[in-house]
Amino acid sequence: MAQDASLPANDLTGPSTQGNVSVTVYNGGTSLVQDIRRLTIANGTSRIEFPDVSAQIRPETVSFTADAATIVEQNFDFDLLTPGKLMEKAVGETITLVRTNPATGAETRERAKVLSVNQGVVVQIGNRIEVLRDDGLPVRAIFDKVPDNLRARPTLSITVDSQRGGARDAAIRYLTGGLDWSADYVALFDEARGSIDVQGWVTLSNRTGTTYRNADTLLVAGDPQGASGFGGGGRNIRSAGTETAERARLGDFYLYPVGRTTIADKQTKQINFLDVQGVPASRAYEYRVGWLASINEPRSADTVVKFSSSKSGGLGDAIPAGAVRFYQRDQRGSPQFVGENYIDHTPMGSALALKTGEAFDVKVKTAVVERKRLSSSKWQTSMRYELTNARDDAVAVDLQQAGLDFGWTDTRIVTESLASTRANSNAVVWAVPVPANGSTVVTATFETRY
Repeated sequence: MAQDASLPANDLTGPSTQGNVSVTVYNGGTSLVQDIRRLTIANGTSRIEFPDVSAQIRPETVSFTADAATIVEQNFDFDLLTPGKLMEKAVGETITLVRTNPATGAETRERAKVLSVNQGVVVQIGNRIEVLRDDGLPVRAIFDKVPDNLRARPTLSITVDSQRGGARDAAIRYLTGGLDWSADYVALFDEARGSIDVQGWVTLSNRTGTTYRNADTLLVAGDPQGASGFGGGGRNIRSAGTETAERARLGDFYLYPVGRTTIADKQTKQINFLDVQGVPASRAYEYRVGWLASINEPRSADTVVKFSSSKSGGLGDAIPAGAVRFYQRDQRGSPQFVGENYIDHTPMGSALALKTGEAFDVKVKTAVVERKRLSSSKWQTSMRYELTNARDDAVAVDLQQAGLDFGWTDTRIVTESLASTRANSNAVVWAVPVPANGSTVVTATFETRY
């Protein structure tokens, strides 16, 4: 069913009324919009309308500034002009129904009072009640006018008290949902050369119901309290960097200026912000064993790519949180996807180790060989770890035995076939060399005191 209506006097379907717009976008869906418009403000009390604000504006965050003017009251009109809303607002009013005869094309018009729009439109035509079904028949509704409280665009109305009349700059500032950005990384790993090429992309999305035209756009990497719903990443930072990135900062957050760009409603925009070549990188294998874990069937070791974000020999930048997708060239030279992982906000100078998948040819099998009680407060546990390698080149596996610290216990190695490193109070790590097409067995005896 088609619907027509006379547009209100303040027709909002023309060009944008925005002025000099600045948009600051945070991770997690919160953004700051600042809009400076040149307006003529009357002397005394008057109402000013700001169309083209976000449909997801947080009205309680709005601030208004204009020379010699103070705000008295503000209203946000978010009831947007749609066919459904137009019919809802017409309940109790009289509209015109136009029906077209499919055979002859002749039109007939009837005045109808809208009674209800619950699960369909119910109208009264003369003495009869009729339901207008959306069944494709040639019927359209004509409305006499658009209700004053329906807007073609989200509109902020502000009542101000001005000490003088005349044109001047008026600025509004507000927080809004619906604008978000995230970082995505594409890494081409060259194992033979021991390097990766990394491109970083900003993905900026707009679901505010409003287009921001030629907006000075700034991205903030970090988690301001109350501004971010950003989820945490994996445990991929092996050591946090201590280098200061050569980027502008706002408090404890790094800034990524995009410059002037149009952020269209219902649009996803991608912008390149990082492009580095030949960053040193290496593939490694890791496996973590839980305490007293006996594995009857061998399990795959994790495949890990290690690299740095340092200025010397690394990416050379602070890295916003995001997904990293790894590619490698096959024998034909074509890049193929080999896995992805996620990083948190990472300072420059950090050592990173990102799991890309599980190894096909490198397996680990663990067993509790013996566990005996030495005294009322002491236990002894013997473990056996078998690592196998079906590759035609030797590999090294970082084998971690975890679960050594439960808070009320003290577990230490008393004998081991390969020297380990104590990673922390809860784990030890062996760097296990596994020959090509071969295997390596590591044994260790632990003593636990309660």
